[in-house]
Amino acid sequence: MQIATPYLKFLGDVPDRLAAKTAYGINDWRPEWCVGQLRMEGCAADLGIPDLTLEEAVAKGCKTMVVGVVNAGGVLPEHWVKEIVAALNAGLDVASGLHVRLGSIRAIAEAAERNGRTLHDVRHTTESFPTGKGTKRPGRRLLTVGTDCSVGKKYTALALERGMRERGFDADFRATGQTGVFISGRGVAIDAVVADFISGAVEWVAPAAEPNHWDLIEGQGSLFHPSFAGVSLGLLHGAQADAFVVCHEPTRSRMRGVEAGLPSIQEVIDLTVRCGALTNPKIRPVGIAVNTQALSEAEARTVLREAETAHGLPATDPVRFGVEAIVDRIAAEFPA
Repeated sequence: MQIATPYLKFLGDVPDRLAAKTAYGINDWRPEWCVGQLRMEGCAADLGIPDLTLEEAVAKGCKTMVVGVVNAGGVLPEHWVKEIVAALNAGLDVASGLHVRLGSIRAIAEAAERNGRTLHDVRHTTESFPTGKGTKRPGRRLLTVGTDCSVGKKYTALALERGMRERGFDADFRATGQTGVFISGRGVAIDAVVADFISGAVEWVAPAAEPNHWDLIEGQGSLFHPSFAGVSLGLLHGAQADAFVVCHEPTRSRMRGVEAGLPSIQEVIDLTVRCGALTNPKIRPVGIAVNTQALSEAEARTVLREAETAHGLPATDPVRFGVEAIVDRIAAEFPA
C-alpha cells in the first residue's frame, strides 16, 4: 500500500484528543508529511498545525486526506461523508484507518471513481495469514502491553526503536494498528484480522530474524479490557515476546469506554508472564512506561519513583524523559 504524501488530516468533530490519536501519532512521528488539518464545527482536537480548506491544502501540494480518528467499532459517521466526497472532488486521495471500508459507502465510491482518486483502507490487509504455530523462531522481540487501551503502547515502541538504534542495537518498530501502519509503511491492523489468525499475523509482522535483531512490537488494548482482551492475547502469543514493557496512565480510575476498573501494574505483569509463557517460557518485564501528560513534572517524577520502587523495574515517560533506563535494562538482561 503506497499512500501519497503529504497529508491533510481530517479530524471531523471528535470530542477529545484521544479520539484523534491516529492524526496525533502521524503528526508526532512524521511531521514532515503533515500539511494541515481540516476540522468540523465542534471539534475538540487540535494538532497545532494550520487549519486549511480543501482548496488551500491542494494548493500547498497535499496529496491525501487522512481520516485521522478512532472510535468504538471503527464506524464512519454519516455527516462526515460529504466532507470525504468533497476531498475526492478536490483531487485528493483519501485514507482511513476505520473498520468500515471507504468504498462500501456508495457516495464515496462513486466520487472516487468519478475523479480517478484512490481510497486506502489501512485497517484492511490483502495478506492471507496462517494460524499461529508458536514454534520458537530466532531473533528477539519486545511487546508493549497496557493497563488500558490508549495509554502509549505505540509511542513507547517507537521511542524504544529510536533509543535502541542510537545505542547501536539492530531494532525495528513493528506496527499492529492503523496509526502505526501510517507511520512505518508496513504492518497489519491486528484488530481487523479474523480471530483464528491473529497470532499468525503477528508471526508474519515479526518473523524469524538474526539472533541479536530486536522487533519492537506495538501492543493493542489490554488483557484486562472487556472489549479488547481477545486481540491483546492473540498478539501476545504471536509475538512470542522475550521482553515486555507495561504502559500505564496514572490518572484513570476506569478503563476507557467501559465501567471496568483499571488493573494494577503488578496485575498486568503477572498476567502477561502467565499468558505469554505459552509461546515463550522466558518472557520477562524490562520496564514501565507511564504517560504523565496530565501531571506536573514534580508529580510525574514522584509517580515514576514509586513505580520503580514497587516493581523493581526502570520507569519513565518515554516522550517526556526518554527511554535510556529501559534500554540499559534490555542491554543488561539480553547481552549480545
